Amino acid sequence: MNRALPVITLDGPAGVGKTTLATRLAKKLHISRLDTGAMFRTLALKLGPGVEYLTEEELRRRCRGLTFSLENGELLCNGQPVGEEVRSEEVGILAARIATIPVVRDVLKAAQRAMGERFPLLAEGRDMGTVVFPDARFKFFLDATPEVRAKRRIDELERKGESVDLATLTNQIRRRDDLDRNRAAAPLRPADNALIVDTSCLDIDGVLSILLQHINETA
Repeated sequence: MNRALPVITLDGPAGVGKTTLATRLAKKLHISRLDTGAMFRTLALKLGPGVEYLTEEELRRRCRGLTFSLENGELLCNGQPVGEEVRSEEVGILAARIATIPVVRDVLKAAQRAMGERFPLLAEGRDMGTVVFPDARFKFFLDATPEVRAKRRIDELERKGESVDLATLTNQIRRRDDLDRNRAAAPLRPADNALIVDTSCLDIDGVLSILLQHINETA
């Protein structure tokens, strides 16, 4: 493992820009990016609605039938690349629901830590700095208002030719936040030693500059 740059964590709520920032920061640092949110979304998509009502034994069995890996920086599930099909708002809501289930979190935490033992990583998610990699050298927590995050998501969808109502999307993000922040298992919150960055009034380059400056000053 790269001892000069061990695991870096980047946490925050849905729609705050973690994926874009994690991609660019990992590229700058020449390390792999681990999108743990995509892992939860993949489980949600493959297991489907109603998964939260399965018995613990059945849920654990089905989760273990899905194996995650990183190949050349790309996240794979059972050897296949995780694609854009996991990015819908509906899948996101279901992912937030299954993220409250201890069995799901345990299975994915084990997979995430296993990857962290093989590669220097930038781990992007919601509890990377608090639960999965509590000893990470650098921890960041990004935030922004639900309204700002909804507008950013709409801009992204419009570039893909999709249309979503702002009020509807803002409400979905608030629901997602409520699930993430109030779940019993690993609630969304900054690690005690994380650098918290409010991105509401910053562009991607501005946030990236803050993260890189912090790493350079404390490395």
